[in-house]
Amino acid sequence: MSWFKRKEKGIQTTTEEKKDTPRGLWYKSPTGKIIDAEELEKNYYVSPEDGYHVRIGSNEYFEILFDDNTYKELDANLTSKDPLKFEDTKKYPDRLKAAQEKTNLKDAVRTAVGKSQGKDLVIACMDFTFIGGSMGSVVGEKIARAADHSLKKKIPLVIISKSGGARMMEAALSLMQLAKTSVKLAQLADAKIPYISLCTDPTTGGTTASFAMLGDINISEPGALIGFAGPRIVRDTTGKELPEGFQTSEFLLEHGFLDFISPRKDLKKKINLYIDLIQNQPLRE
Repeated sequence: MSWFKRKEKGIQTTTEEKKDTPRGLWYKSPTGKIIDAEELEKNYYVSPEDGYHVRIGSNEYFEILFDDNTYKELDANLTSKDPLKFEDTKKYPDRLKAAQEKTNLKDAVRTAVGKSQGKDLVIACMDFTFIGGSMGSVVGEKIARAADHSLKKKIPLVIISKSGGARMMEAALSLMQLAKTSVKLAQLADAKIPYISLCTDPTTGGTTASFAMLGDINISEPGALIGFAGPRIVRDTTGKELPEGFQTSEFLLEHGFLDFISPRKDLKKKINLYIDLIQNQPLRE
């Protein structure tokens, strides 16, 4: 019965190599819908069957909003220090270095200037992959400088928020960024330069308590989590049971905290439409 026995080992294939498809070729949404990764990218990283908006970063938003993905990055090399000498299970400088190596980002926000539908636009976009999009001194400084650039050149500003809140490793220095960014946005308002705030999933903590809710127009993507504190903390603080989904963009729109919700594929058109309306300019096609 030797024909049932393998005489030679032959080619040995690892478990990874035996897979029918390479890792990352398919994406599964929270509702269980499966989509080809290439098709997902073509559809602005939105699942076509259920409309689920996959979290994306500054690279993808810049590509969506800037004409021909052409832009000049501002303050690209600004990085955080450790003035408080914060020590946890992992020292803050080590966490920063690890996050920089993992994400290829300097910090949790990137700022850039380019053209969108043919007109100049400054965009500050947060990256959740960098320490949960936490707002530290660099995030506040880069947003402030982006606002200064808008003020100097009289160019509209868009801030795309995606954050878990203030960065605890910078303590009070992080909280100071709420006031710092708010003052800069007030200067834009005084100069009548449009500021559009785009809240994406998630927009929470100090970000929500400052620049994310200070836009001339506050918009969001469908299904985004937007709030200050977690549901349990809000419930314990107010002593009341909260309605289901009270921190979704749809709930906030219904109760007047947002001006509109836009699918990702329409963001460029919608943002430029409202900028034109604010500036009382002819609408662009």
